Amino acid sequence: MLECEVPLLRRGDDAQGLTPDVESRRTRAAQCGATRALAVASGKGGTGKTTVAVNLAVTAARAGRETTLVDCDVEAPNVHLFLKPRVDRSEPACVPVPVVNEEKCTACGECGRMCRFSAIVSLKTKPLVFPELCHGCGGCALVCPTGAIAEGKRTIGRIDTGSSDGVRYVGGVLTIGEAMSPPLIRQVQAAAQGGGLAILDAPPGAACPAVETMRGADYVLLVAEPTPFGLHDLEIAVEVVRRLGLPFGVVVNRATPERPEAREWCVARGIEVLAELPDDRRVAEACSRGELAADAVDGVGRAFEALLAVLERRLQA
Repeated sequence: MLECEVPLLRRGDDAQGLTPDVESRRTRAAQCGATRALAVASGKGGTGKTTVAVNLAVTAARAGRETTLVDCDVEAPNVHLFLKPRVDRSEPACVPVPVVNEEKCTACGECGRMCRFSAIVSLKTKPLVFPELCHGCGGCALVCPTGAIAEGKRTIGRIDTGSSDGVRYVGGVLTIGEAMSPPLIRQVQAAAQGGGLAILDAPPGAACPAVETMRGADYVLLVAEPTPFGLHDLEIAVEVVRRLGLPFGVVVNRATPERPEAREWCVARGIEVLAELPDDRRVAEACSRGELAADAVDGVGRAFEALLAVLERRLQA
């Protein structure tokens, strides 16, 4: 078992470690130490989100931008397969959990009544603690009238940092069997300190891990594909981003003239399509070899340069 050096959640957060959206966005940007944070997200897996994120990061670094690529897909990280970073440091990621001093405990049950996740339960007995359910808010310790609850630590994964091709890399790996990834995602974002542009490669979908990643961004780039499933899940992702109050745009990946549905859907709803990346077998072949599409296929590099220029204008708005 790896030992943790510091607790990683703040008592000021609510029971899920969440803060209001706008305040959270600014706080996360400050934590990342980045001038701007760009989240690359998608409504479903397999749209090419990581391909876009990695190629954008390398394009930005080669253009002289200080760039950090953050792999927030901690349950299935894959940025390293394409970026191939040299990992300089790997450290454990931990969350606080309650530790009960039974000698001080009076079995009053205040801790159990406070916890909405049933991570600590007292049925007129000494409390039972279920660490895997704990969100690390510290509320049980705050309401304990005898001070019987202290804060322990539990390892949930690790955070790797390194660099490659002028890009600083930060990525998280969730421990196998661990149920909650948002605490690790928050820590990965906090570890991405430094100036310049932070590109957050979000988990796919529109559930808690993706939301947690997007809430740390100034702008969201949604990567869609022109298929029925892709369009359906794009609608869900757009609804989530709008609820978060974040500015966003769409990139249609694997676009073909025969399948204009995604662009037409966006245009009809006033959603900006920032780029359409063509359906090219050579891109898929490059990805299967772990190569950058911008290097392997003529014209793709210029497409990412153009996309980067548009995104920089949006981030400065």
